Amino acid sequence: MRDNFPLVILRHAARAITKAGAMTKSLTIGLVTIAIFFSSGLLLSQPAAAYPIFAQTNYENPREATGRIVCANCHLGAKPTEVEVPQAVLPDTVFEAVVKIPYDTSAQQVVGGGDKGPLNVGALLMLPEGFQLAPEDRLTEELKEKSSDLYIQPYSESKPNWLVVGPLPGEQYQEITFPVLSPDPTANKSIQFGKYSVHVGGNRGRGQIYPTGEKSNNAVFNASIAGTITQIAKDEDGAYQVTIQSADGKSVVDTVPAGPELIVSEGQTVAAAEALTSNPNVGGFGQADTEIVLQNPDRIKGLIAFLAAVTLSQIMLVLKKKQVEKVQAAEMNF
Repeated sequence: MRDNFPLVILRHAARAITKAGAMTKSLTIGLVTIAIFFSSGLLLSQPAAAYPIFAQTNYENPREATGRIVCANCHLGAKPTEVEVPQAVLPDTVFEAVVKIPYDTSAQQVVGGGDKGPLNVGALLMLPEGFQLAPEDRLTEELKEKSSDLYIQPYSESKPNWLVVGPLPGEQYQEITFPVLSPDPTANKSIQFGKYSVHVGGNRGRGQIYPTGEKSNNAVFNASIAGTITQIAKDEDGAYQVTIQSADGKSVVDTVPAGPELIVSEGQTVAAAEALTSNPNVGGFGQADTEIVLQNPDRIKGLIAFLAAVTLSQIMLVLKKKQVEKVQAAEMNF
């Protein structure tokens, strides 16, 4: 429907020109020019490489049975990711979950058009059942400031405890703060107090493989057959057409999109699957696991009462000992 919208505009504009008089024709032409300008943006716009969306669209559960998070299927470089959550939280309280995605901010990645640009980051936070993104009216001023520019969303309608965010400018968001609301087992009987696992994935930079299996221009491109490179032609958009002729005379043309740097030349002999380009990837993906305890406040009250009783009994024992010592000293004097 959106693709036909510019054509509709042009049709109506053409009719307007036909019906318009000489005085209004120039004004109508101006309107047509503006329509073409804006509509061309709709026709030529490219979808953003929003990698959390890829996972949401293609995987009902982003964590495989092996424990690996599916982002690793597209982001092939292994990089560190860290997570900080409280050791224990009380029910119906708001707390911070901080995902750290460190990388060298001076690094430049290959962007969609083949040029170099800064890295972006994204994160997936898989919380226990019942936990969810804290509503804005429950946030402190500090938490509002930390998360004001973040568009954090649930992974799916059925999984509000799994949160995704990104892509974000990596230079500003090497630490991403998720405001989280803990559940209340007294209000939801399906939730139990206890220890739970938390899983986190964090990526920086574009992926090397799309969910369809195709390579992005942020990957290494290899020779499809063994043979001799007979020709390397460069297209206007910066892509390369590498012609390889095998020993039996068969020729194959391998396309290398704009971005990766060729490391082969004409006349060179290559083996099947040998790299034709350098590896342009400077990003990658990492995951981390931790635990959090949903603490029963009655247990804390009981612990405090127990510690108070122990402290009081110790004090009473010391006082009793001193009293006995005084009595013994008095008896010795007599």
